[in-house]
Amino acid sequence: MSPHALLPRDEKINRLIGIGLMCLTFLCFTGLDTTAKWLNHSIPTIQIVWARYSFSVVLVLLIINPKTKPGVLTTKKPLVQIIRSLLLLLSTLANFVALNYLQLAQTTTIALATPLLVSALSGPLLGESVPRDRFIAIGIGFLGVVSVARPGFGGIHPVAILSILGMCCYAGYALMTRFLVGHDQTETTLVYSGLVGAVILSFGLPFFWESPPDLATWALMLSMGLYAAVGHFFLITAHRFAPAYVLSPFMYTQLGWMTLSGYLVFGDVPDSFTIAGGVIIVLSGLYLIFQESRGFSKQFE
Repeated sequence: MSPHALLPRDEKINRLIGIGLMCLTFLCFTGLDTTAKWLNHSIPTIQIVWARYSFSVVLVLLIINPKTKPGVLTTKKPLVQIIRSLLLLLSTLANFVALNYLQLAQTTTIALATPLLVSALSGPLLGESVPRDRFIAIGIGFLGVVSVARPGFGGIHPVAILSILGMCCYAGYALMTRFLVGHDQTETTLVYSGLVGAVILSFGLPFFWESPPDLATWALMLSMGLYAAVGHFFLITAHRFAPAYVLSPFMYTQLGWMTLSGYLVFGDVPDSFTIAGGVIIVLSGLYLIFQESRGFSKQFE
């Protein structure tokens, strides 16, 4: 019998804590995207991206800085850290622009294809073995993206291509994150995640800044930094309580959170193509996670 069949009480509790934190992570990310979509009606999108990065970096540096964590800014792979942060910046910018025209459920469904692309690229880029059945699951999953975007068939707004490009950038960000695990501290990678984007956008601030119309807008801008910082903190902490294969399925709770938020805040109801695409992507992703967990368990049999 696999030792994972019967877990010690403490380990079961730890896994439940990890799962709870994972669900809270994507609740925070839902708040982030919902706020970004709302602010698009008041201030320029680039300014929203600046707020998301700058305020989150300030909050992170208040907790993790060279004084509280000596050497946190020292990286063995500075170029990789910079490129990774730039990819995250491009992904965020593409997503926030797309939110001007698309429902939260639509952008989220496309974004949830990221693990499929990561699995497809992990072989040629990271030298990981990707069995044939997983490639089939990946291909089926991308049919879900086609179902949502429906290119050339009277589908959703053409800006959906930005969501797809954003998803590709985020996949590159995720692959580089996996690569950096063996080189830099987690805290170092967390700080660099937003630092490069915040610095670049701050230099351009005089060219795109528009004064927020009221204090409520300022509060929403600040809340984006809080959502991002707390969400990433929950995400990192969750992985300290439970392994990735246990936590990964719960990233799909974001689709539920986003759909609910889109309905309550904007009155959006996803169409049948978006629902079908979401089901295909989620099932394909869960299959890949299941196969990965089986491989992990066999190591201990």
